[in-house]
Amino acid sequence: MTDLHDLTLVEQAAAIRGRTVSPTELVDHHLRRIEETNSELGAYRTVDAPGARRAAAAVEARLVAAGNGDDKGPPPLLGVPLSVKDTWPVAGLPFTAGSAAFDDRTAPADATVVGTLRAAGAVLLGTTTAAEFGCSAYTETAFATARCPYDLTRGAGGSSGGAAASVAAGLAAGALGSDGGGSVRIPAAACGVVGLKPSRGRVTPAPGTDALGLATAGPLARTVADAALLLDAMAGSTPGDAAALPAPPPGHFRACAEREPGPLRIGVLPPTAGQHPEAALACRRTAELLAGLGHHVEEAPPYDSVEYLADFSVLWSVLAAAVPVPPEREGRLLPLTRWLRARGGEHGAVRLYAAMASLSATARALCHRYAGFDAVLSPTTDQPPLPVGSLVDPDDPERTYLGMLAHTPRTALANITGQPSISVPLHRTPDGLPVGVMLTGRLRREDVLLSLGVQLERARPWPHHAVRPVAKQPERRSR
Repeated sequence: MTDLHDLTLVEQAAAIRGRTVSPTELVDHHLRRIEETNSELGAYRTVDAPGARRAAAAVEARLVAAGNGDDKGPPPLLGVPLSVKDTWPVAGLPFTAGSAAFDDRTAPADATVVGTLRAAGAVLLGTTTAAEFGCSAYTETAFATARCPYDLTRGAGGSSGGAAASVAAGLAAGALGSDGGGSVRIPAAACGVVGLKPSRGRVTPAPGTDALGLATAGPLARTVADAALLLDAMAGSTPGDAAALPAPPPGHFRACAEREPGPLRIGVLPPTAGQHPEAALACRRTAELLAGLGHHVEEAPPYDSVEYLADFSVLWSVLAAAVPVPPEREGRLLPLTRWLRARGGEHGAVRLYAAMASLSATARALCHRYAGFDAVLSPTTDQPPLPVGSLVDPDDPERTYLGMLAHTPRTALANITGQPSISVPLHRTPDGLPVGVMLTGRLRREDVLLSLGVQLERARPWPHHAVRPVAKQPERRSR
């Protein structure tokens, strides 16, 4: 018999609408799984069991009203249990942004995108472990370490590591993350799920802002169709947004995921120095699969991270420095965050403006370089999921930062250009670790990535949830 968490998000939504599963039953099932596994997995920062149960009861009341003819139709995510990354405020819940500096802060109101998910009928189970201020490509915080459900000695990636782990392990049907340099796609690759960074302006950052243009909300899900359904619910702008795209028609992205992409021109980025053989193999096999599906596949021009690294680092450090932290709490920050803030504080307005202008020129050049392709293919990260702690050098945060960038040399490109980019879990290592491949599309063309992603998923299906996490065996002592 299929467990409820084995159902995809789309299937869970259909089961609620079809009255084959009650919202309370579905929520209680997920809450039990969280209670059983979260201490080992580190996925959730805060579990809101009372709030989730109240929301599920409200969904049941709505379904009763619909049966009496009092409802015009269920919203798309009615009764679906989701998690929210702890960098998004959820009214009444702790809002730490992954930092011990904010361990006593409570969100006074929902972020706009969180409210949008509620309006679409979602039931929010709680907030997930996030890297401090979203600064790192791993999620190892003062509160918890988010781990890969396929191997608990390895990390879940970052900065949306807890969100990806919650989806992969069946502790939520889908999750809201955020991506400023790969923070949705990196953990998606590490946890074997789908992670989509939408186009700049597709989802409002309110009540926050992304004045530097790097970050956006993004969905994490087990299937491409699930991610499309989440994006339909999330998409929208708010007056005052620095970038805003027109709202798509209802159900637009889900419809895109249900149609064939047609023959496309796919560019394959050449491998970078130090790329793990399994990452290179994942990319090569995906290129062969795409060619077999009728797409025109060819090598794309190379890029060099030196083209953007200095300017991107200025923006990244300024974003860290711009978070208002009381002086007496600066000592609670992790070494990498303190180092980034110190660097960011050294940059004056002229240097910041120059970096923004230079990155804008770089973005134009990159878009022109790959303009002949409908999508560009590469591994999402250069290695499979890394052992916990392997990226962190507490005595040398600069080394931590450079190692993080070496692990993820391509993800920041889509944040610089504003293009949509998706990671799909098409490959496994011989010992079963997930390896993601990334497709980056043209500006505003999430539709192409979604239809192409579904085509790949049908041709080479991946597991829809990870093995259940188990406690690590104690280390044997040598005699």
